[in-house]
Amino acid sequence: MTLLAFGINHTTAPLALRERVAFAPENLQSAMQEACAQAGLSEVAILSTCNRTEIYATSESDASAIRQWLVNHTAIDASDLANSYYCYADQEAVRHMMKVAGGLDSLVLGEPQILGQMKSAFAVAKEAGTLGAELHATFQQVFNIAKRVRTETAIGENPVSVAYAAVSLAQQIFSNLKQDTALLIGAGETIELVARHLAEQGIKHIIVANRTLDRAQRLAREFHGEAILLADIPEYLHRADIVISSTASQLPLLGKGAVESALKKRKHKPMFMLDIAVPRDIEEQVGELDDVYLYTVDDLHAVIDENKKSRVAAADQAEEIINEGVELFLRHQRALNAVETVKAYRQKAEQLRDLELQKALRSLQAGANAEQVLHQFARNLTNKLIHSPTTVLKEASASSRHHVLQVAHELFELSLGAESAGSDKESVNPAATNSSAASES
Repeated sequence: MTLLAFGINHTTAPLALRERVAFAPENLQSAMQEACAQAGLSEVAILSTCNRTEIYATSESDASAIRQWLVNHTAIDASDLANSYYCYADQEAVRHMMKVAGGLDSLVLGEPQILGQMKSAFAVAKEAGTLGAELHATFQQVFNIAKRVRTETAIGENPVSVAYAAVSLAQQIFSNLKQDTALLIGAGETIELVARHLAEQGIKHIIVANRTLDRAQRLAREFHGEAILLADIPEYLHRADIVISSTASQLPLLGKGAVESALKKRKHKPMFMLDIAVPRDIEEQVGELDDVYLYTVDDLHAVIDENKKSRVAAADQAEEIINEGVELFLRHQRALNAVETVKAYRQKAEQLRDLELQKALRSLQAGANAEQVLHQFARNLTNKLIHSPTTVLKEASASSRHHVLQVAHELFELSLGAESAGSDKESVNPAATNSSAASES
């Protein structure tokens, strides 16, 4: 069984492609169940954010089945995906997942939100019934390493995130936010962080628009703002100097006509608009309007690159932690490979023990001396246990397979003295073998 990490992200695919393969939260469970059935996956979890869509799976085949399923499911052109996807297998898949969870593969280096998004992907897969033992163990190791990256390095100390970059970009348009009104569309974690950063910069007023009024009210209440429904946006849009949108809508919420009407009411006072949703919430044509500064999540690169500089040293330290994490994961996987061998060895030893124990019990029942029976039991059991290893060691020595003898020293924790170390033949007593054979007859 192969562990695979298949996906596209902000470095391999443009926004236009990423939004076409993004999964709406309400469709994730059915999509994963479909992927298992149609792509022949044993286990699967899907991470879908504004910057990436990644499929983590266990499969007996390669990535071609996942690629074909994604093309069929999203109806994208196969050539577009072929030029944009990446796929990692086994230990490199684990390494990639750790880098993602630790924020080392994010648009914003060290972004803290991605760990929560990955934990959510894990929980949804578990609820959908597509998470098995291997992926479960992998995710746990990934989360442990991500936690170490957060606590043992300075990668998350500075407030650098998509939300932080969004507010920084707004400040480049409006140097003094204390006189401005912000309309925030959506009420998720990203928008909450945007609201927090705006409040820290002294924004005059915040309006929160959301599909459900209750969630909007809770967020607006925290920042002493207003709460409205998405349907009410056209009535309030002209009041907004800053519009930042991040929803899970599959269709645009703001069109060119609505923004054009708002600009007329504003008497063409400039409006900063940032769409960090994938798929986009604001129609691309809105950017054609005068007095509108429209940006998408891909436009945050310049702001983010400046902030990355302070995190490069911490990222190097985080890479070391991830390397340790991958090695621990591999050691655990290799240890699992020995489980069946250990079980078989134990079963054989227990069978030999039970056989000799029955002989000893019959002797005791026949009235034999208990001390003699115990001594005989110990001798017989010892001879039975060492018979097969002794035979193999003699054959290995005779055929100059000295590595077998070296493994035996380690396996049985043998410490040979100077005299007996001179000859491996002498360490195997033929008389003991003959005695063993005699006692077994």
